[in-house]
Amino acid sequence: MAPKKKDEAPKERPLLGRFKSNLKMGVVGMPNVGKSTLFNVMSKAGIAAENFPFCTIEPNQTRVNVPDDRFRWLCSVYKPKSQVSAYLEIVDIAGLVKGAASGEGLGNAFLSHISSVDGIFHVTRAFEDPDVIHVEDRVDPVQDLEIIHSELRLKDLTRVNNSMEAIDKMRSRGLKKEQLEEYAVCEKLKGWLEEGKDVRFGDWSSKEIDVLNSFQLLTAKPAVYLVNLSKDHYVKKKGKWLKPLFEWVQAHGNEPIIPFSGAYENEVRMVMPSFVHTLRSGHSLWW
Repeated sequence: MAPKKKDEAPKERPLLGRFKSNLKMGVVGMPNVGKSTLFNVMSKAGIAAENFPFCTIEPNQTRVNVPDDRFRWLCSVYKPKSQVSAYLEIVDIAGLVKGAASGEGLGNAFLSHISSVDGIFHVTRAFEDPDVIHVEDRVDPVQDLEIIHSELRLKDLTRVNNSMEAIDKMRSRGLKKEQLEEYAVCEKLKGWLEEGKDVRFGDWSSKEIDVLNSFQLLTAKPAVYLVNLSKDHYVKKKGKWLKPLFEWVQAHGNEPIIPFSGAYENEVRMVMPSFVHTLRSGHSLWW
């Protein structure tokens, strides 16, 4: 085998999920971390964002246009009869708690809402405020992410086990080639999830990806981490949880991180904050 060149590009991850012209993102996190506040900032919708768990029960949805100078330039040059810009659909999903995959806190219903989105905005709380309660009675964003990811994997594992059981019940009648292939993928998925790994970081073949996409597994969805800071820490660009969070995300896929301050953004929500433009364009503010 030829030696690997030093400047060789890293291997791209397999593309999972549904492919279409717009994107539907779910806002996910534990209760009282700032999900509904973030939703209001992005959408200017004014939904309830109260200081108690499960303020949101049914998911709130909105659609926001994505600003793109290239699109406007193309329209000005070619002057099409119809001009439909790209948009981002955002779903504010109720807070998840430990045991959600087993039904705690109406978790099964809330987890099912995540299956309908294309990607996840993981909102995590990195601010202290005695007036804003936390369901775990502490502030630790890394532990919050551990809980959320664990629950998503458990839900995926349940989905995989159910598929395997359904195929096992049909063995007496004989299985088709497609069913045998699906079972083999499920076995590989089960081992992967039981090792505590998210599906999107696996090395899957094109045939395996076809099966994965039919399952719409929660940990197969791409993620962006949104770190909710206090106004003071956001302005000063510092905080004791930023480094542990950065290290955790680096060790778990190194996906984008965007710090923001829900309290600060709420103060200036009448004017479109620069954070929202950055969020829509998919770039990080600091990293």
